[in-house]
Amino acid sequence: MKFIVICITLMASFFASSCKKYLEAKSDDKLVVPDNLPALQAILDNGQYMNGSSPSIGLASADDYFLTPEEYNAVSVYCREAYIWDLAGQSDYNYGFDWPDIYFLVYNANLCLDQLTKIKRTSLNADAWDYLKGDALFFRGLSFLELSWLFSKAYNKETAKQDLGIVLRLGSDFNVPSKRASVEESYQRVLQDLKSSLSFMPNTVEYLTRPTKAAVYGYLSRAYLSMRLYDSALAYANKCLQFNSKLMDFNDPNDVDMTNIYPIPDQNKEIIHINYIGLSAFSSVNNKHASVDTLLYNSYQASDLRKVVYFSPPEGNSAHFYGSYKGRSVYFTGIATDEMYLVKAECEARNNQVEDAMNDLNKLLIKRWKTGAFKPFTASSQAEALKLILKERRKELVFRGLRWMDIKRLNLEGANISIRRQIEGKSYILSPNDNRFALPLATDLLSLTGMQQNPQ
Repeated sequence: MKFIVICITLMASFFASSCKKYLEAKSDDKLVVPDNLPALQAILDNGQYMNGSSPSIGLASADDYFLTPEEYNAVSVYCREAYIWDLAGQSDYNYGFDWPDIYFLVYNANLCLDQLTKIKRTSLNADAWDYLKGDALFFRGLSFLELSWLFSKAYNKETAKQDLGIVLRLGSDFNVPSKRASVEESYQRVLQDLKSSLSFMPNTVEYLTRPTKAAVYGYLSRAYLSMRLYDSALAYANKCLQFNSKLMDFNDPNDVDMTNIYPIPDQNKEIIHINYIGLSAFSSVNNKHASVDTLLYNSYQASDLRKVVYFSPPEGNSAHFYGSYKGRSVYFTGIATDEMYLVKAECEARNNQVEDAMNDLNKLLIKRWKTGAFKPFTASSQAEALKLILKERRKELVFRGLRWMDIKRLNLEGANISIRRQIEGKSYILSPNDNRFALPLATDLLSLTGMQQNPQ
């Protein structure tokens, strides 16, 4: 199809906008730009790209997992460097990683928005025209959010206007130079795109790879949580749960199939929007190589069914993750109701609504423990409630692509979380608020664009 030809060719040329090679490629007569609504919508409906390109470098850098010495030596050099947060300056760390994969989605969204200005909205095409616009704004906003979480410092209102953010490409013209915005500008664009998409969003869709109002509310809640703007995060979590508040019961074989190696089905009742990490450049995080962090695994109590639903039986010190909401080896990163309950509970606790916070936490946990074994959690103070909720967030949302940003934002709250690696007798430590939490941009990307590298 024409749009596939465009996408594949342009992805390879994405950051070479000023290069003669790209200018020559533009004249290729195969590059026919879609100019009608069905063809443009088909670009955004291509789930392999638009829903299957969540970044893996954050997961590779975080502490959900560890590598045994054998697995460490079995993965590629860049996987080993990412594991010890030493990618900056590595000659093999080029832009064939998460950065271009996500900007490919940005390009697709911008292409649709640009072409949409050339198509007249009429009474006959209004529904399709509106949805395409909302869909494109949604994917651009979501892509900018994922990029900001990885390649910028956590949002800090005291420094956000000075901290280096991402590149906010708002059109499909490759000749526009790439330059970095501030963190403040990056997050404001995320919020603007997602909120602008809302008026075009339907309440329901046939396929959950397509966004809805609930999906937008869920990602807005995520965005505000990562900005530590808890009132807004709570408001949007509530809006999201108004559309779907269902939870799987891990005791119910209709919800969770323990005879399957991946017990959680990919069309389960909690899913609001499907997004996932597809074929990852960072193979170190797939469940063949990655062992679940030992302290994390041991934190699940015997009656907590997540210990058997999420993980394989441990072999020695190594258990592996099989609890993806995609029902297979790829990692789910989309919006689901369990996450929204946890956001709601955390924000209520931070607002000193301790009873409400514990009620929302217990609504989730009673569905996760063996029937009759769960005793509702209680807390006598805001601090105690918050500690319990964050511990359960850690256990519930493992391998969801959320941990990297959680560490960054919680350390700004004084959580003092470090990550430690032990390799062949040598220790590596990523200290709280270390500059390396803003992951490095690829070396050839910098040489092509002249952009500034993150401090390392």
